[in-house]
Amino acid sequence: MVISMKNQSGTLSGRRQRSTNIAAFVFLLPVSLLLTVFIFYPIVDSFVISTYKWNGIAAERTFVGIANWTKLMGDRDFWFAFRNNIIIMVMSIIIQIPIGLAEATFLEFAGRKSTICKILWFIPMLMSSVAIGFLFTYALAANGGMISAVSQFFGGGNIDLLGNKNTALMTVIFVIAWQFIPFYMVYAMAGYTNISEDVYEASLIDGATKSQYFWKIALPLLMPTLKSAAILSMVGSLKYFDLIYVMTGGGPGTATELMATYMYKNAFAQFNMGYGSAVAAGMFILITLLSLITMRMINGKKEAE
Repeated sequence: MVISMKNQSGTLSGRRQRSTNIAAFVFLLPVSLLLTVFIFYPIVDSFVISTYKWNGIAAERTFVGIANWTKLMGDRDFWFAFRNNIIIMVMSIIIQIPIGLAEATFLEFAGRKSTICKILWFIPMLMSSVAIGFLFTYALAANGGMISAVSQFFGGGNIDLLGNKNTALMTVIFVIAWQFIPFYMVYAMAGYTNISEDVYEASLIDGATKSQYFWKIALPLLMPTLKSAAILSMVGSLKYFDLIYVMTGGGPGTATELMATYMYKNAFAQFNMGYGSAVAAGMFILITLLSLITMRMINGKKEAE
């Protein structure tokens, strides 16, 4: 009798497990298909196309082996674009995350009184990158732009920030920061919600000021959130494209050229799909390596702590 009950129990458990597996399969199948068609397959196909000389239109493709990769290794324009990506990555982390954290801290301490600030500061995130690109292109135009108008009002001449190769990249970095600071503000605010109010009240009872609470209590507790934000900023900066393409197209010259804009020009402007695919595959490898190294460093520090 006991054995029979065990068998029935095991059968019931097995049925439940099979039902769970079937339900999981049904729910995961659409997502898996979408990921396969729109992410995994294009990545693999990019590596395949990078071994061909192809204009992206004709049916005929010429197999060239690693010729495109050999060219990529010695392509100064690609590595200069990679350098620009690194500069944007570093400046984005330095500018966006601290300012976003400062805004989130202000909103956290101000409470409901800061509702208007919360709305105004979040507006840039509601705008598309293309709209922001056109907005600042007109605002920073040498003729009739806002900066030039202010300069002329005080007796100066036209100022062309986007047309000057010495200022174009930093100008674009400023615009990118203006767009994405609200994202990291919200991200930091989400981190604050994970800190119990009892911790803040206890610190006040012990005589801590708001500044002491932030630096010695809140900031250490927010570090996991800030590390995740740094990884997001890093990956986003390495594959950035739309706003820079709208504002400068990678110019003047190659001053604001990025890996993504360089890939686009080769693949779709010059109809060199084979080499453009090699650039895209190179981007994938570099972004993956930098992401793994960064996450390894962060996880290593966690284990050391």
